[in-house]
Amino acid sequence: MINIKENKELNTLNHSCAHLLAHAIKNLYPDALLWVGPVIESGFYYDIDMKDHVLSENDLDNIAKEMKKIAKSDKLIKRIEISKEEALDMFKDNPYKIDLIERMPDDEIISAYRQDNFVDLCRGPHVASTKLLKNFKLLKISGAYYKGDSKNKVLTRIYGVCFNNEEDLLKHLSELEEAKERDHRKLGKDLGIFMYSDLVGRGLPMWLPNGFTVRKALVDYITDKEISLGYMHVMTPSLGNVELYKTSGHWDHYKDDMFPMMQVDDEAYVLRPMNCPHHMMLYKNSLHSYRDLPIRIAEVANDFRYESSGSLCGIERTRAFTQNDSHIFCTTDQIKQEVKGVIDLILDVYKDFDFKNYRFRLSLRDKENKEKYFANDELWEKSERELKEILDSINADYYVALGEAAFYGPKIDVQVKSAIGHDVTLSTVQLDYQLPERFELEYINSNGTKERPVVIHRAILGSLDRFIAFLLEETKGNLPLWLAPTQVCIIPVNSEYHLEYANKINDILKANNIRVTIDDRDEKLGYKMRESQSKKIPYTLILGDKEKDEELVSYRIHGEKETTTLKIDEFVNYINDLIKNKK
Repeated sequence: MINIKENKELNTLNHSCAHLLAHAIKNLYPDALLWVGPVIESGFYYDIDMKDHVLSENDLDNIAKEMKKIAKSDKLIKRIEISKEEALDMFKDNPYKIDLIERMPDDEIISAYRQDNFVDLCRGPHVASTKLLKNFKLLKISGAYYKGDSKNKVLTRIYGVCFNNEEDLLKHLSELEEAKERDHRKLGKDLGIFMYSDLVGRGLPMWLPNGFTVRKALVDYITDKEISLGYMHVMTPSLGNVELYKTSGHWDHYKDDMFPMMQVDDEAYVLRPMNCPHHMMLYKNSLHSYRDLPIRIAEVANDFRYESSGSLCGIERTRAFTQNDSHIFCTTDQIKQEVKGVIDLILDVYKDFDFKNYRFRLSLRDKENKEKYFANDELWEKSERELKEILDSINADYYVALGEAAFYGPKIDVQVKSAIGHDVTLSTVQLDYQLPERFELEYINSNGTKERPVVIHRAILGSLDRFIAFLLEETKGNLPLWLAPTQVCIIPVNSEYHLEYANKINDILKANNIRVTIDDRDEKLGYKMRESQSKKIPYTLILGDKEKDEELVSYRIHGEKETTTLKIDEFVNYINDLIKNKK
């Protein structure tokens, strides 16, 4: 979907339409108090203090009619410039506007826009006339705290979108409907993947049986790949001593994103936001020779970050999540080989999932804002140069992003475009000379002297939670067979006559580690078939007289109407081959 905020023409159009909405509100509800109406990626919104009026979705049609009326009247939109004193007088009855004006410099010339009898404070720009704003749609109503502060009053927020013509508007609305159907929060609920409970806590997902099955399959998948590449898996605690994070530097650079410390006896602990400090200590546990390197430590680890409530989004952004994390300890001579190995693993995984719409991002520090990063210009320049050379050597399609580096070093992120237009970071590989210094990590080199290793931080699936959210939206919940919570649903045509045979097939499939269920409810066949489809189960078996008498299975693939019949062993071999080869 198009990013309206970044499109100059649509940005102006949507900001003007926000004013059209405000104009209509003042016509219909004269005592309403306007605050602000910014442009966002998906269109615009306006925050309004509706006083004693309570709006619902049903009121949007009436508001839209008034907006259409104003648009049709072809009112010129004129910019006016006034002093701060004039602005305070003009908006004296609106405390929200007064607050904005009072925070402006005394000598600033303030701009406002007038259309007919309506004037609103605004920097602009705007379109020339209201007649250009007829192709809009009001989308929804929600509540929003004034200034985003939960201590303040809840204002009414009305969302909308505007385009130059009806065709583009209808196309966009169609894409929005498609996005709703792909929203992982809806799919997660419909498919029994995860749930939330206010009593448990915001941003703390609980994984239902289907979700746990998907997570386990992903963990087994990536762990097997890592083991085959020489990774050694570990398990470390989900909390750590504050001194650990002071040593690593996270306390200075990251503590605002951590949960508050917990005092236990004479020690202070925090829930860990990442795993690297623990892994530094694992490496330091024993003496290492250059012959031991590279050492690849991996962990599927639970982490916790104090995300603001406004940024929480399903399982895409949470306060408790699980990372497919690893740290590679190597010599400087091994950097290129190891980073290339990580990139090869990323591309191998993306091939299994058929991901094609992605780019590499070289995330560097912002030299104009050095206080965000560890202070060592020489190491920064060296590590940034090395990552760039690696990307160039493999002819990677990449772009540079200043200010996106980790505080301890530059990184290569893989940005994947989701089916609903989101730019998602799935995988990352980061080069780090800093933590080995801070933890005084060493190995004995070929000359028998001590030397610092280099650390490569990497995550292939990244956050498992975010990866599953991405997969749900990418596949619309139609997960690949090998990953589906239930792979086969067996439906006996008649429970009285065909259930025994259905149980036999069920036992055979389970013996082959195929995830299977039987729907033996006393319901019509068509109803049970539709329910199997709605649960997005990849294969549905229909077992009747013919199948029972000839020891066959008839199956239908999700989303298809054609039925195929095979011998039992042929079907088992067919399914096993699909699962084994990730088809």
